Amino acid sequence: MTDRKAAIITDGFERVAPDVVARAQGLSTATIHEAGGKIGVMPPAIKPVHPHFRVCGPAVTVHAPPGDNLWLHYAIYAAQPGDVLVVHTEGAYEHGYWGEVMSTAAKARHLGGLVIDGGVRDFTLLGEVGFPVFARGLCIRGTTKDRDAYGAVNRSLRFDGLNVEPGDLVVGDNDGVVVVPRARAVEVVEKSHRRDADEIAICERLMQGETTLDIYKLG
Repeated sequence: MTDRKAAIITDGFERVAPDVVARAQGLSTATIHEAGGKIGVMPPAIKPVHPHFRVCGPAVTVHAPPGDNLWLHYAIYAAQPGDVLVVHTEGAYEHGYWGEVMSTAAKARHLGGLVIDGGVRDFTLLGEVGFPVFARGLCIRGTTKDRDAYGAVNRSLRFDGLNVEPGDLVVGDNDGVVVVPRARAVEVVEKSHRRDADEIAICERLMQGETTLDIYKLG
């Protein structure tokens, strides 16, 4: 890798702690979003390519030039086991930035998943490989690999109004993807567990005959 590329791949940042990631496993994105104060929603068009896919881990951010996937290849080998690649494509959604080969490479590296604001391809094979992929949709249009195009790994990204930093907590399920700032991860995960417990209690009260109007004082 040239000095130019090395200079645009940042390392040594602090990741959300493994025990916090473990506590976040099994929490729903909706619960995390609400418990954190309605935070962290990635563009809602981004969904799991297969329903059983789920991600939970620290973010490794990737700025990909439009229609080019070279920096995704770089990111696979810059990331650590458990990391989730979070990719910005500058609004060039309709390309197949990722497929079977890259999923296999990422799985071999024991990465945690991919969240891309763009398209992917190889639908059936992605399911067979089993590496979790969240994307805007499917597109067979090929990409370039321009060594002179600007890209970056582990720089700040912005998706609509959401800032994503390297090391933030990323959680994705069938409802979508939520990102929690690393500095708030402990707090938000604990609040999420309390919210889940409260909702179980509310559902039990509903089954016993109370109404949502009474419980939430909406009448």
